[in-house]
Amino acid sequence: MDPATGAQEITRPAGGRGATTFACGQCGATLSFEGTRTQRCPFCDSPNFVERPATVGLPDPQFVVAFVGDNVVAHRALDRWLGSRSMFADSALRDAKVEDLRGVYVPAYLYSTVARTSYTAQIGENYQETETYTTTGADGKSRTETRTVTRTEYRALAGDHLGYVSDVIVTASAGLANDELQRLEPFDLKQMRRFAAPLISGWITEEFSRSKDDCMKLSRGEAVDQIGHRLGRYMPGDSYSDLAYKTTVSWESLDPILVPVWVFAVRYRPDKPPLRVLINGQTGQIAGKAPLSPWKIGIAILGTLAVITGIVLGLRAYEQHRHTRQAEVLYER
Repeated sequence: MDPATGAQEITRPAGGRGATTFACGQCGATLSFEGTRTQRCPFCDSPNFVERPATVGLPDPQFVVAFVGDNVVAHRALDRWLGSRSMFADSALRDAKVEDLRGVYVPAYLYSTVARTSYTAQIGENYQETETYTTTGADGKSRTETRTVTRTEYRALAGDHLGYVSDVIVTASAGLANDELQRLEPFDLKQMRRFAAPLISGWITEEFSRSKDDCMKLSRGEAVDQIGHRLGRYMPGDSYSDLAYKTTVSWESLDPILVPVWVFAVRYRPDKPPLRVLINGQTGQIAGKAPLSPWKIGIAILGTLAVITGIVLGLRAYEQHRHTRQAEVLYER
């Protein structure tokens, strides 16, 4: 069985003659197939998907985060996800076939570094004091009252921070943007294994499409962002503001790896971009956004307004009836 698609197919070890490379003219992804193939790109469902020779001189993956479970488990997760979003989703999604779900080993880089940071900030310390104020009562007379208020006093803080940043993963894929990969994280890197061809045999594998220099810049940016979050948690006092910092990195490591992603892409309408749902092939974390149907949302809003209007009219009718009844009782007396 082909683990990436669930189809029965005899495959050969990765890198053998059974592997065929296809390139997508829409999203730019280049993928290697063994055994069962597809006529459309797994990432964007484009039919502009043509066979071409494999690219030479690409990085060799050093580590692999393996798929956990097979396509049956992924299909069930996708069915649940689609079902939970069916109320307001575009009705055309009913024609979507979960059989189009594909397991892809996506190229990425694993980054680590030592970060040295100088920072400045304003640290807020709260204190309370009693405040006197004047108010006017219902009788028109002025009265003096007191209340307790909280105020904040700020003081300047400057310092240095030294830390190790590890397990930063950035995409090296043309078909999968980095923000999409981030929504699938984290991966359990304790289960990461040294690359061996049999680990990816039978699966779709994407070539490394982004340059190492671009991925290095992306990794550094994520590492610096992590330092910023650490500094925010590290700040003393009750609050802080004007945090500014400058980070330099050293002892950098950048290793090419493959991470497991289930990809579901379907063009549900010819005039709309494809729906794409991604599933972390290790943890089952799902990232995707089902297209909403404007008329379904409109009907729901109108229904809600109708219910609210009915309640308001009912309350008004009740009040009018109660006042009328009270007037009749008084008249009878």
